[in-house]
Amino acid sequence: MVTAIVMIKTDKSSIPETAQTLAALDGVSSVYSVTGAWDLVAMVRLKHYEDLSDVIADQLSKVEGIQDTETMLAFRTYSSEDLGEGWALGFDG
Repeated sequence: MVTAIVMIKTDKSSIPETAQTLAALDGVSSVYSVTGAWDLVAMVRLKHYEDLSDVIADQLSKVEGIQDTETMLAFRTYSSEDLGEGWALGFDG
């Protein structure tokens, strides 16, 4: 699994609509409205590295209202939520 974190600057008047459009894209698992230099952060999770250009360059970056993006690739996940899910596999609670 490949995870990309995409920071997005967008037209301030359409942040909610842009976020909803992004969230509907295949491969985008979640979109956050954030404070600071960026307006939105999109989490992109894909099975294959080669699919990143399809989702990020060909779809996400072309959504109307997006002015700039910066993408980071994650090396490893240290989420306690993800670790907890791994331990719960196969068990009904």
